[in-house]
Amino acid sequence: MTGMKILFLTPQVPYPPQQGTALRNWGLIAGLAARHQVSLLTFAAQPFQPAPALAAACARIETVEQPVRTLSRRLRDLLLTRQPDMALRLASPLFRQRLAAWLQRESFDIVHIEGIELAPYLDLLEAARPRPFLLFDDHNCEYLLQKRACLTDLRHPLRWHGAAYSFVQWQRLHRYEAQVCRRADHVLAVSAADAAALRALAPGLTPTVIPNGLHLSAYAPDTPPAPGMGQQAIVFTGKMDYRPNIDAMLWFARQVLPRIRQQIPQAHLWIVGQRPHRRLDPLRADPAITLTGQVESPQPFIAGAAVYVVPMRMGGGTRLKVLEAMAMERAVVATRLGAEGFPVVDGQELLLADEPEVFAEAVVSLLKDPQRRAELGRVARAFVQAHYDWSVLIPRLESIYP
Repeated sequence: MTGMKILFLTPQVPYPPQQGTALRNWGLIAGLAARHQVSLLTFAAQPFQPAPALAAACARIETVEQPVRTLSRRLRDLLLTRQPDMALRLASPLFRQRLAAWLQRESFDIVHIEGIELAPYLDLLEAARPRPFLLFDDHNCEYLLQKRACLTDLRHPLRWHGAAYSFVQWQRLHRYEAQVCRRADHVLAVSAADAAALRALAPGLTPTVIPNGLHLSAYAPDTPPAPGMGQQAIVFTGKMDYRPNIDAMLWFARQVLPRIRQQIPQAHLWIVGQRPHRRLDPLRADPAITLTGQVESPQPFIAGAAVYVVPMRMGGGTRLKVLEAMAMERAVVATRLGAEGFPVVDGQELLLADEPEVFAEAVVSLLKDPQRRAELGRVARAFVQAHYDWSVLIPRLESIYP
């Protein structure tokens, strides 16, 4: 299949690909650009100059400054509308104007709507003549993510305000996400679990699973570690203002890391990612924990990990951080939710643990056994190469194009 004209609508510039959404969108764009004409309309700080790799992949790029919603505006919308927060997050008259102008000037065979935040622009796409094939890529099953967040926060009285917010969003997204899925010509899910949740949400829906992937060549196992990392480094990477990541690190630092350090006093936790939330500030006082903030690339920190951890307790979809660590031949310990969506076997590609004691013991066992870490890493990289390289996934995506 060649020669399709494809328009991507994304919530952020997908290059450089430094976190989940951008990694997925760049993988799709770069993979499709080899055989199709790809254009991009997205949000970015102004002025904007595209990186050479992005400019080479796209026939045309246009950006609009991302709208800013104040806390007072969000509270007002919460009280005065029935819309979920995600339906209002990227509402932009200028983006709407630019999209309308694009659709008037040229036609597209396919439009990728990359995430539910872009769903408010469906009406313009539906009205376009000729009407393009509308592909909604549901990066997370959003109603399920909020349901899990609500149930997790309910266990902690100090987080009941968060539980209340998530309960409202869960109910609103249940209705809204179903509507969006039904309006699209086809829906992509990132995992079989998400696809099942979407089918339950909108009976009759038949999502196609295109998992998160990566370009394996960008993840060399022999990448030099970041300076200052010791032999007993435990690493987590991700956007650190993202609620599931915050929860994961607070749980791990309080419930798991002390148990690890009882047996291995030199163990050190590296939390690598941009915009650490103020809820993580108490961790800065612990000499066994380093919060890096934004880094140029996470690869050197992953390379320096004796053990990479994914202690997620809320969220949905599949986590690219798991693939990144496996691609770099790191030994991974994850909760079952953290590894959700990947057909892994406990003890084969990684170790799975949900309780603090079990999680700590799994990490300790690997810190004490370099040979076992190396074995897990080799199997993990082969697993990623076989199933999650974009060279494998892009043909699967193209097969659903009209």
